[in-house]
Amino acid sequence: MANELRGRKIAFLATDGVEQVELTEPWKAIKAAGAQPELISLKPGKIQGVNGMDKADSFPVDRVVSEARAEDYDALVLPGGVANPDFLRTNPDAVRFAKSFFQAGKPVGAICHGPWSLVEADVVRGRTLTSWPSLRTDIRNAGGTWVDREVQTDNGLVTSRKPDDLPAFCRKIVEEFAEGHHRLQAQMVAGAGQGAEARQG
Repeated sequence: MANELRGRKIAFLATDGVEQVELTEPWKAIKAAGAQPELISLKPGKIQGVNGMDKADSFPVDRVVSEARAEDYDALVLPGGVANPDFLRTNPDAVRFAKSFFQAGKPVGAICHGPWSLVEADVVRGRTLTSWPSLRTDIRNAGGTWVDREVQTDNGLVTSRKPDDLPAFCRKIVEEFAEGHHRLQAQMVAGAGQGAEARQG
């Protein structure tokens, strides 16, 4: 079970104020499964992690989001923390980057406040997901269905509520990132759309 993700590259999109354990635990799980994680952020250098409201460790950035492309990665992880996704959702490059994974049919994992970026990217419409409870209204207003579950999966999107859910979240993202069904579904959707355009033309 140690090499489910061998040869895969996984993007972690985060910035200052990221909840440290929601970055480090999925990172460890991804590496243990054989994948290469990369930290994508708004600026080069390091980002500041937090433990709740307290300053924690800092983490080196591998690539700035303005230069990152979904085609270079097999999946995306969006850790939480309150400040981190609030900064990300106001950055057009970060929103574009997150949205591009859905457009490509690639799997995405988001925990706690992480789905805020997905609300901004307008990709939760018609999906069922969970999050930190304070995002419930935002998700519903964006056309999603919010549920109170340890982990929720919807066609390649894996979501969880809080740090206590990390064991289930980590197991499920490794499983979903290894499957690849969503890619086939995205290709089928894209093909159907092209067929419809051809018929209209």
